[in-house]
Amino acid sequence: MSSKPKQGRSRVIISDVKPLIEHGKYPIKRIVNESLKVSATLVADGHDVVAGAVAWRKIGGKAWQYKALSWGQNDSFETEIAFEAIGAQEYKIQGWVDYALSWLHGLEKKFKDGQDVSVHLQDGIPHLQHLQKHKVKEVDALLKRLTENTVEAAQMALEPWLNEAFHKFPEKQFLSETPSFPAYCDRKKASFSAWYEFFPRSAAAEGHGTFADVEKLLPRVADLGFDVLYLPPIHPIGEVNRKGKNNSTDAQEGDVGSPWGIGSKEGGHKNIHPALGGIEDYKALIHKAAHLGIEVALDLAYQAAPDHPWVKEHPQWFKWRSDGTVQYAENPPKKYQDILPIYFESEDWENLWDELLSVILYWVDCGVKIFRVDNPHTKSIRFWEWAIAETQRKHPEVIFLAEAFTKPALMQALAKVGFTQGYTYYTWRNFRHELIEYMEELTHGPQAEYFRPNFWPNTPDILPFNLQSGNESLYLTRLFMAGTLSSNYGVYGPVYEHLVHEAVPGKEEYANSEKYEVQNHNWEVENKVTWLMRTLNKARKELSALQQTRNFRYLEMENQSLFAYLKWEGDEKVVCVVNLDPYNAHEGWLQIPHDKMPLRENGYRMRDYISGAEYPWREEWNYVRLDPARPFHLFKVIE
Repeated sequence: MSSKPKQGRSRVIISDVKPLIEHGKYPIKRIVNESLKVSATLVADGHDVVAGAVAWRKIGGKAWQYKALSWGQNDSFETEIAFEAIGAQEYKIQGWVDYALSWLHGLEKKFKDGQDVSVHLQDGIPHLQHLQKHKVKEVDALLKRLTENTVEAAQMALEPWLNEAFHKFPEKQFLSETPSFPAYCDRKKASFSAWYEFFPRSAAAEGHGTFADVEKLLPRVADLGFDVLYLPPIHPIGEVNRKGKNNSTDAQEGDVGSPWGIGSKEGGHKNIHPALGGIEDYKALIHKAAHLGIEVALDLAYQAAPDHPWVKEHPQWFKWRSDGTVQYAENPPKKYQDILPIYFESEDWENLWDELLSVILYWVDCGVKIFRVDNPHTKSIRFWEWAIAETQRKHPEVIFLAEAFTKPALMQALAKVGFTQGYTYYTWRNFRHELIEYMEELTHGPQAEYFRPNFWPNTPDILPFNLQSGNESLYLTRLFMAGTLSSNYGVYGPVYEHLVHEAVPGKEEYANSEKYEVQNHNWEVENKVTWLMRTLNKARKELSALQQTRNFRYLEMENQSLFAYLKWEGDEKVVCVVNLDPYNAHEGWLQIPHDKMPLRENGYRMRDYISGAEYPWREEWNYVRLDPARPFHLFKVIE
């Protein structure tokens, strides 16, 4: 005979809980005070009233918070909650047969039908006594009337206060509960950030730059409106198999090598390249950046140059070939002769994991709160799940950006196991139908609950074919869409604002790549791109509708060269229109969405944040025209 369930008297069945990531295996993601809509189906036998609630708390906390679920259609219940503190959270769904409300609804039906309700009123005394414990002041008067006048007692019981009191103080008898499901609450920077990347060794007016030279550029980064400064690896660079200019395998004297070829006789992942400065210089940079509202992101690249100390001290952390060498890293057709991949299947994997985690914690202790992780998809996913959880258990404010241009399922797996943000395919989405399809996937698909995209029009590794024309209008639209479609975006500069577009023939790679040489830039350049950076970042800070990604709505336009979309937050609405053709002016008619912008007698006033001009929109379809010289509108709806 099979054993009976422990809660055999619990009648409510809970199903179809949303949102859940792989049945609750992985956490959903929100930031502090961001709305989380929770829903579930609650059903029970019979005709009694079914009620439910969502309960949530921070992991390790004792007290649960509760919020009632509201009934929808077909036994669907839902509500919205928000987490108030950063860190790991948990939530669960409760369901119960509400005997007090069932009693009250039965009283209402019988009383309206003219039936004798004296016994029914007496049956409700235990429910009223429950309310007495919660100091509901009207209850005493009702209990007194039960002994004096049945009709008056019934009338009083059917007044709104009693129904409200039963909802406010449910009895929750024979409770049904789901298991606890995970969630993670981040600080706001996790979902709203503007990144600017440059090589610190290129920060000087001439020669090899230092952290002191980077400090001099901080006001420029702040003036452009960026709040994250991402520097490629700052560690010692290997001398064995060092790369020369243009990715040459034959380095010449004076060649500085690739910063991603980490480790030499001068140290490894916990050391700084001596030409940049020392640890105190780096801490001073972090401190001065913070005063300007900028966080400095560290490049976390888990790989080693052949002369990295790990190779000699821990050879078991690398996979050795039969000829006594280690296979260098490859991402066909690219080859990285100056980099040795870490062997995560090593028998000494536990000590390896501990060392890699200690690298993260070392830099956190130095003041780093954001890590851009290089190629995490080529390392153990199980390691990342453990290392990120261990880091955030001690430092819940730490953010991890996955630089993983790889298969969709692998990018999503990294997000599920803990990466806060992820690079995306935006770099290669150019046509309207591609942009719409991709945005729908990111904002309305299952990954919207756990994958936070970060849009980059270029990186040191990628000069996409669309930018190799050097067309200024195209540089403007790619920057504008990155910063308005996604609440997290970034750009590799100053080559972007300089419109650098010379490429390796037939490849999406910069010619004379800064990855392999010091380049002394003119940091005083001002043009339309720098103007747009300031304007765009200012708009993003002032318009709350641009501070999240999931609030995307494509707007109909008959001209395929025009791309329009709505972003909103509360009553604030922003309409963006982009001319995707960098060579020709285009015009067309844009349809406003009835649910978000219902037609009204006086229409809407649309103020272009870019130009300051205002336009009246009085119809369902409204005219726009965009020229390549200024290929976008950023309309704020003026009520």
